[in-house]
Amino acid sequence: MNTPFDFAGCRIAIAGGSRGIGRAIALAFLRAGAGVAVCARGQDGLEAMNRDAGADAGRLHVQRCDLAKPDEIGRWIADAANALGGIDVLVNNAGIGMRTVNPDFMTDPMAFWRISPDGFRDLLATNVLGYFLVARAVVPHMLEAGRGKIVNISINESTMRRRGFTPYGPSRAATDALSHIMAADLAGTGIDVNLLLPGGATRTGMTPDSAPAHVQATWLDPAIMGPPICWLASRASDGLTDQRIVATEFADHEPA
Repeated sequence: MNTPFDFAGCRIAIAGGSRGIGRAIALAFLRAGAGVAVCARGQDGLEAMNRDAGADAGRLHVQRCDLAKPDEIGRWIADAANALGGIDVLVNNAGIGMRTVNPDFMTDPMAFWRISPDGFRDLLATNVLGYFLVARAVVPHMLEAGRGKIVNISINESTMRRRGFTPYGPSRAATDALSHIMAADLAGTGIDVNLLLPGGATRTGMTPDSAPAHVQATWLDPAIMGPPICWLASRASDGLTDQRIVATEFADHEPA
């Protein structure tokens, strides 16, 4: 993907960047010249990310990290800031989906009272606590610099309320609320906080291969996130904060 923005010298941290949306975002920034630090739970995904980066791999720092564990997040952020020379942009993308509590969620929705407490707790620990912990670790670096950008990846509001989508839907409703509070708390600091969502079901590891072909044909390519994320990370969006940007609408309504 080509982008009109030159990110040479820009330092970007992506939580959950080894596959799906995170991978597409990392590659978009690398192609634009940025230094990128990516963390994920799985070593296989990180190794694949290194291979996919190709000639840009020299500007990519990958590291395993469990985003439900504060100590591991602290180490990742410290290592990322050291490897890149700082952090200008944070993309909060880490998350686990409905497959972890119900592999057949698309064809056999499970009512909320059938969800195990452990499954509910584990998903929220990554999807909600993870966003909080990563931002909490990064913001002091940005406050010291006097500027920064945080982009929290979200989903359609209808999915947050969809039948059979406990606990994934509630987890993303929580991170949306958290993002708005982050923006309010950081108002006037030079740090912008915004939400970005694809605008529809997206082909990622969260979507089951067992879905009917006609359903899979409607899924978005994760690369759709490239243009809006690059704009949100650029100086062109300075001062824009507490907004909810939809990638499918961005091409036709790109801010001037």
